[in-house]
Amino acid sequence: MSGYTVVNLKEVEDQAPKFGLSPDLEARFARVALEAERIGVTYQRLAPNFRVPYGHTHKTQEEVFIVVEGSMRAKLEDEVVDLKPWDALRVAKETMRGFEAGPDGVQFIAVGAPGGPGDAETTPDWWSD
Repeated sequence: MSGYTVVNLKEVEDQAPKFGLSPDLEARFARVALEAERIGVTYQRLAPNFRVPYGHTHKTQEEVFIVVEGSMRAKLEDEVVDLKPWDALRVAKETMRGFEAGPDGVQFIAVGAPGGPGDAETTPDWWSD
């Protein structure tokens, strides 16, 4: 393995179609493409007002979500926070989280460590009004 890897996140395969979430969600998980050993990086795009239909926690992975464009709301356990461009949100592994795009949609980067396949635990329909 080389001492570095360059990957364009928009060229990593979109996994959302495999889960029936396209075109409202675009999710490009780049850990494997980057040959990362201890960190995950994901690009996500949510359509305007789209709410991810599940919440999730992790067994080991702490995450940071960085809004690049647009806005979103994050539900963290029982609290909802508003996020705008360049806000960074850290979420502990055991904190249940869910996301909803603002009226113009949202693009964000998620970074997590440690972690890997099978680390996430999802709960369908976790965030309901």
